[in-house]
Amino acid sequence: MLILAPLLGWHADGWTGLGWGAFAALFTAVGPTLILHVGERRRLWGDRHVRRRQDRIVAAPGVLASVLAGTALLYAGDAPVAVAALVTAMVAVLLVLLAITFFWKVSVHSAVASSALSILVTVFGPWMLVLAPVVVLIGWSRVRLRCHTVGQVAVGMVTGAAVSAPLFALVG
Repeated sequence: MLILAPLLGWHADGWTGLGWGAFAALFTAVGPTLILHVGERRRLWGDRHVRRRQDRIVAAPGVLASVLAGTALLYAGDAPVAVAALVTAMVAVLLVLLAITFFWKVSVHSAVASSALSILVTVFGPWMLVLAPVVVLIGWSRVRLRCHTVGQVAVGMVTGAAVSAPLFALVG
């Protein structure tokens, strides 16, 4: 999101869009990272990876609040449609992941990576699939760090792409 939102903004509306994309990144990447960091320091959850499923349910409202606030401000400020659609799609992905998290742990990193790739393919075409190995490497890293199983990574990847691409296309 840190790169994708400004990239889509630039593509949609040049320098103005780049600014909107950077603004969106504050609420979708920087804000959630700070929330997770503060929660870790206050020992609200174990670590920055928020490995325990129960801890994710505690962390999710803060992250979701940041993303929702950014989404509302984008729409209120008449941001480029592509940037607003991106953030709307990410809200939907987060909500689906939260619903899954009540029952099972799923990889948010893998979901966000596959969401980003699916939106890049929607905007720039199938040649963006050359970035698919990056999504696989992110998933592999989650397994290697022992944060997730292969199944949790796979479900995250499928969920991210299946939710974000159609919604982005619909809203955008």
